Amino acid sequence: MDRSVNKNRFIWVMLHLALGLFIGISLVSTILSVSIVMFGMVLIISRKNEHQEAVLFSAYLVGAEVLFRMTGGAVLHELTKYAVMLFLFTGLVVEREKQHINPLFLIYLLLLLVGITFTDVPFPESIRKAIAFNLSGPFLLGIAAMYFYNRKVSLNQVLEILFYMSLPVITMVSYLYFKTPSIQDIVFGTQANFEASGGFGPNQVSTILAIGFFVLVIHFLLNKQFSTYKYLDYFLLMYVFYRTLLTFSRGGLYTVIIALSAFLFFLILYEKNKVYQLFKYSILGIVLLISIGIYTSNITGGMLTNRYLNQNVKGETKGDISTGRIWLFTQELESFYENPFFGIGVGSSKFYRKEISDKEAATHSEMSRLLSEHGFIGLLILILLILIPFYHIKHQSYLARAFLSAFFLIWFLTINHSAMRVALPAFFYGLSVINITNMEEE
Repeated sequence: MDRSVNKNRFIWVMLHLALGLFIGISLVSTILSVSIVMFGMVLIISRKNEHQEAVLFSAYLVGAEVLFRMTGGAVLHELTKYAVMLFLFTGLVVEREKQHINPLFLIYLLLLLVGITFTDVPFPESIRKAIAFNLSGPFLLGIAAMYFYNRKVSLNQVLEILFYMSLPVITMVSYLYFKTPSIQDIVFGTQANFEASGGFGPNQVSTILAIGFFVLVIHFLLNKQFSTYKYLDYFLLMYVFYRTLLTFSRGGLYTVIIALSAFLFFLILYEKNKVYQLFKYSILGIVLLISIGIYTSNITGGMLTNRYLNQNVKGETKGDISTGRIWLFTQELESFYENPFFGIGVGSSKFYRKEISDKEAATHSEMSRLLSEHGFIGLLILILLILIPFYHIKHQSYLARAFLSAFFLIWFLTINHSAMRVALPAFFYGLSVINITNMEEE
């Protein structure tokens, strides 16, 4: 990939729509994923990361991670996390103009290692796999934060990063169109729907689709064209939103709606003379999206409305709106109270939970997992991760705050409904500490 992609957006969007026809072939998906990793490394090293190739390839892989998993192209389940770590670390090493690394993030990485000492995984489970699964996301966050912290990035470059990330989302909605059964043939209940999610985890699919929706809305709010053709942008926005709703997984959509609200708040402060125009288009957009929601609810027999109102198929209110996440959260807090100093060890919470409750369920909240498995060190880690972006965002312009606050919220909310199962929240955390300039190009 090259920066010329940004000059030929329409062609790249159409190519990624067409790719949806073939990405379901596991060989095609595998070749594509491996080629991106290999080609990315070659360009990063040969060009000395002169045009931020490390970021652009990372952004593309972050957007493609779930797509590769669902189509059999991920030769390793955590391929994207490891590849993005490699890209960003290599970019830091080879670039000519060295970036200042905030030592607090080095301390953060060292603190993560302490919990390994207390890991207690029962036989015949693999200790190595338990540790790698639980630390790959947090370690990626540390590498991303070191790479991005206070790095100067222009507004155009931010939009370029988001565009690269969204290209695989375009392929995903195309793939879902061809892969999933006719909507009339799907039996909808009030649970997350695997059939409408291409047979893969609706939570992860929804998370990635919602990010595509987020990026498209950002372009509209800034009066920028995503594909260079506004009517194609309208179509993509509506269809991506529609496919996100069909997953029946709410976390991803709730996350980007809150992030977009923060973005719009700071954008209004930045463009005070355009408040009426922003308000008008926002209302029109909300009406359009509500209309799509009503249409989607109708074709699902009203089940979508029940899902978002936390009701069962009979219209009766369910007891737990979090679908078990609150129980998991409280269980991990209890293990923190019982082991407050160093926690129960990295990767141990799932097995500890089975021991005391006979329920073996992986965590959905990275916050409670850090407290449970790392104890007070986990609490210190959380404080560091929250305060550093807050302090950084505070000293930025309103336009920069719009982006940075949205990026921070995407990280924070995603790790609380989907932990760090995908690389996306770690990458967005890194983006939340960049230094956005108002210059068009650096």
